[in-house]
Amino acid sequence: MVRDPPRKGANVRNRGIARARIFMGSLLLFAAVIAWAMTLWMSPHGPSVADGTEHVRTVVATFVRNSAIGTLILCAIAGWMLFPQRRPRAPRRDWAVAAVLAILVATSLYQLIWIRSVLS
Repeated sequence: MVRDPPRKGANVRNRGIARARIFMGSLLLFAAVIAWAMTLWMSPHGPSVADGTEHVRTVVATFVRNSAIGTLILCAIAGWMLFPQRRPRAPRRDWAVAAVLAILVATSLYQLIWIRSVLS
């Protein structure tokens, strides 16, 4: 049995890899948003501490630091996967993803700077 030769047109042999990159990038961006939200939720901002729980503040501060670093790593990998070489003509999705990444990175860097001042 012999197959017909491929029709002339665009080369679409590599479409699956681009879709996989978008899927994995989106999944990693979602994981970064979850890690970022948990970091903000557990943030020990504020001077009020209940009696007998002062030791928990340093544990939470270490958790916040590690989560901020993890968020930065996830954002870097997601950004690399979501921005392939070929660019679309209408980059609305790219601007939205870049805005989300910028917010995540900026707040994670702020958390790292703030935690350094708390732990010092």
